[in-house]
Amino acid sequence: MLLRRLSECPGDCMATSSGNFDANVAAVVSDMLIELGGAPDVVRKEVAHSWVFASPVMTPTRNLFAVVLIAAWLLYDSSFRSRNIYARARDLIFNGLDEFAEYVPARDIVNDPDRREEFARLCLKLLDLHPAGETEEQANDRLASLNSAERARVVKEARAAEARAEEIRKAMARKAAEEAAAAYGRE
Repeated sequence: MLLRRLSECPGDCMATSSGNFDANVAAVVSDMLIELGGAPDVVRKEVAHSWVFASPVMTPTRNLFAVVLIAAWLLYDSSFRSRNIYARARDLIFNGLDEFAEYVPARDIVNDPDRREEFARLCLKLLDLHPAGETEEQANDRLASLNSAERARVVKEARAAEARAEEIRKAMARKAAEEAAAAYGRE
């Protein structure tokens, strides 16, 4: 159900990441949080003072705004409105999506089945929920197998290790050449 909802996400959410900033992200997030049980005055104040929307120092990327809009679209589903998840939803929006948005373009959440599943599972995890029919451990394992940020870290570490290995190979080749030259000079 969540995967289908994500695949049906309106184009306005993704347009934000490509430079067309038609949606008022703060208003959408406020409406969603109010729908999930937040008091309107409190929600508007929290949204206005959140670093996502107010900080002149840490300006979020357009992709983060698009990811936040997609999360708001997902959380606005009636299956979430009947739960008591306001505080966790607020944390998800304000603190939980930064790293994901750093590695995954918003359009991939809608268009790529693996990223769509990863995003749905990430949101569920941040809401302390898991897919029906799965244990928490199964849900965590599946999310770990899809984790874009972790995959990016592993690739970065592998490239760094390969670069170090290449430096060592070059140093060993230089030393061997120096020793060969020294031996040749003695003869």
